[in-house]
Amino acid sequence: MNNWLYKLEKKFGRYAVPNLTVFVIFTYGIGYLMSFMGLIPLVGLNPDLIMKGQVWRIFTWILMPPSSLSIFTIIMLFFYFQIGRSLEVTWGDFRYNVYLFMGFIFTLIGSFVIYFIGIKMLNYPPETFGYSLSTWVSTYFVNMSLFFAFAASYPDMQILLYFFIPLKIKYLAILDGVLILWQFIQSPWYGRGVILVSLLNFLIFYLSTKNLSRFTPHEMHRRNSFRRATDPDMRSRFHTVNGGKGSTIAKHKCAVCGRTELTNPELEFRFCSKCNGNYEYCSEHIGKHTHV
Repeated sequence: MNNWLYKLEKKFGRYAVPNLTVFVIFTYGIGYLMSFMGLIPLVGLNPDLIMKGQVWRIFTWILMPPSSLSIFTIIMLFFYFQIGRSLEVTWGDFRYNVYLFMGFIFTLIGSFVIYFIGIKMLNYPPETFGYSLSTWVSTYFVNMSLFFAFAASYPDMQILLYFFIPLKIKYLAILDGVLILWQFIQSPWYGRGVILVSLLNFLIFYLSTKNLSRFTPHEMHRRNSFRRATDPDMRSRFHTVNGGKGSTIAKHKCAVCGRTELTNPELEFRFCSKCNGNYEYCSEHIGKHTHV
C-alpha cells in the first residue's frame, strides 16, 4: 500500500485539499444550524430515499454533526480540530486527505451494502429499514478513526481530561476502543456494520501502511538525532542565517531546492522512503524528485 500511496501522491498530490480539518469543522457548523432550523432530516444518509431520487444525500450526510450541540461538544470539536491539524502536519495534506475521504467513502458504500443485504436477503421493508439504518450513519465513527490514528502517531502525548485529569493519549484510545467494542456488541447487526465500515480506513490505511511510523514526532526526532551524531558531513545539510556568531541553524533542508524552515516557514519537510539514505524534501519536491 505504501507504493500505491506514493504513486498517487506523486501524481495527484498537488490536488490535495489543504486545511481539510477546517472545512470539516465548518460543515458541522452548517449541520448544527440546519438542526436548529429543523432541516437535518433532509440531509441524512438514507439509501432507500437515495434510491427514490434524493441523490443529494450521497454528499450531504457529512453535514450530520457527531452529537447534539453543548459545551462539551464544542470542547470535543476543538479537540478534533487539533487532532486533524496535527495529522495534516505529520502526514502531509495528501495522505491526510486520502485517510479522511476513505472513511467517508467506506461509510457511504458500506451503508448501501448493508441496505441491500437487509432488503434482498433478510426481507426487511425498504422504507422502514432505510430509516433505521440512517439513524446509525454519521461522521462520529469516522472522527473516532481520526482519533485512533492520532493516538497511534502521538501515543505518549499527555492531555488534561476535563481540564484537570492528566492522561496519555494511548490510554484514552484504549478506553474509547473498549467502549466502541461494547457498543458494537450491543448494537443490531446493521449498526455493527456501520461501525465496522466507518473504522475501516484506520484498519486498512494505517495498520497496513507500516512506514507511516516514520512520520511520528518521536521517530522524526530520533532520525535527526542519529544523523547529527553519525554523519560527518551533516554540517553541509544545515543552513545558517545572519552568518557568524549567534547564527540560527535550520533543522530541515530540502535536498533539491535547498530551502529550509527558516527561509520558507510556510513549507513542510518530509523524508523520502524510496531514497537510499535520510534525504529530506520540502512539500513541493517530496513527490517531484529523482530517488537517490
